[in-house]
Amino acid sequence: MDKLQLDDINIYRVLSSMHEGVLIVDATGKISFYNETQARIDDLEPEDAIGMKIVDIYQLNNTTSPTMRCLKTGKPINETMVYQTRLGKVANVINNVYPLYKSGILIGAINFCKDYQLLEKTIVQDQKAPKKNQKGNNARFHFSDIIGSDPEMLNAVRIASMSSNSPSPIMIYGETGTGKELFAQSIHNHSSRRKKPFIPINCAAIPENLLEGILFGTSKGAFTGAINKSGLFEQADGGTIFLDELDSMPLTLQVKLLRVIQEKKVRKLGSLKEIDLDIKIISSVGHPPVEIIQNGTLRMDLFYRMGVVFIMLPPLRERKDELNELIRYFILEYNKTLNVQVSNVSKTVLDLFRRYHWPGNVRELKHVIEASMNMVDKGTTIRLAHLPSHIFSFAKTDMQKSFEAKAFPAQVHAKVVFSSSLAQTQAANEKQIIAEALSVTEGNAAKAAKSLGISPQSFHYKLKKYRLKAKKALSK
Repeated sequence: MDKLQLDDINIYRVLSSMHEGVLIVDATGKISFYNETQARIDDLEPEDAIGMKIVDIYQLNNTTSPTMRCLKTGKPINETMVYQTRLGKVANVINNVYPLYKSGILIGAINFCKDYQLLEKTIVQDQKAPKKNQKGNNARFHFSDIIGSDPEMLNAVRIASMSSNSPSPIMIYGETGTGKELFAQSIHNHSSRRKKPFIPINCAAIPENLLEGILFGTSKGAFTGAINKSGLFEQADGGTIFLDELDSMPLTLQVKLLRVIQEKKVRKLGSLKEIDLDIKIISSVGHPPVEIIQNGTLRMDLFYRMGVVFIMLPPLRERKDELNELIRYFILEYNKTLNVQVSNVSKTVLDLFRRYHWPGNVRELKHVIEASMNMVDKGTTIRLAHLPSHIFSFAKTDMQKSFEAKAFPAQVHAKVVFSSSLAQTQAANEKQIIAEALSVTEGNAAKAAKSLGISPQSFHYKLKKYRLKAKKALSK
């Protein structure tokens, strides 16, 4: 066996996948690393933050910013705070900032950030016991909410409904965005447990050292500061517990979970007493079971026990015949939410949708429709100009000509730029569109921002990001 060498570890990959926000700055406070979790906390894109200084991104100064204070003092800083980004997003967080040294010289700092609201949403969506007369305990979806007539999807619904009243565990396999929780909630609401709690848990979002206590509960004295507290299994007694991303659960805890399933009993941390359970267990995985068993992230014996009933959800790319039905459904939904009057999509958009791979599946389609309807303004048809830019990134070079003439409104004749990188494609197209919008409005930033459907503040921020000036843009 090869000896572990720390130099062999891809630290950027580790930091990128963390469920904490992570940003790294150099000695001047300029951001050189900014992960996706931090982007969700700040409601920014990573490419919009990297290369900027802390004080340019946040409404903070060298005194109020814990990162800048760490750079000044060279000492770690751990504190809670409420801050606001320059674009107005407010976050309530715990910051842990550490100085970075090289050969005794301070070269930067790394900030680990936990957002209270994001933590509450991702770790446990509902840890509280259900209120009286609260049907389904926030399980709001039913099988009638599942749209489509694809044979595989109909078969999945059939299996799910038939097994809803069975005590046997159910495992749902599907790619991200295929509707795994929608199915889990529908199973609960179709069962005799519908008036009992439905408790969903994202196994990937709970820190390993907290997971066992959260699931099984704690007994006073189990560890320093431990109190008598019921776990989520006990809180779900009589109802349903949904273990999302089961293959993200640590293997040591998978063994204990297996025993809970087999014995239908749970024991709190630090307690010798076992508690009887009457519970329906539903789990989900996002990768083929054979794959996650072979790579060691899911125990084979747990799979056999959890997958007594196995439901496979087809990806959207295999349900292209249902695109029209799904699009109509989402348009009706967002007409009410956004107070617009969209009635259809153009033939060119529908053709693009049929060619697109849909890596985010139905969830991605829903978000694309929502984003597009925000850009339609007073129109009734979704056109290529209204689509978010990432949709175009998959297109091949030979498709470019057919899109260029139709992709943008007549007043903004932008050329769509394609590259192998999604980030590069988005940045290149955004820069080009902004430059053309300035040209059409004769350098009037307010009018240009309005024509693109973004706030003047955001528009000026993007001008700075792409180092664009009105006079320079007009000369192109």
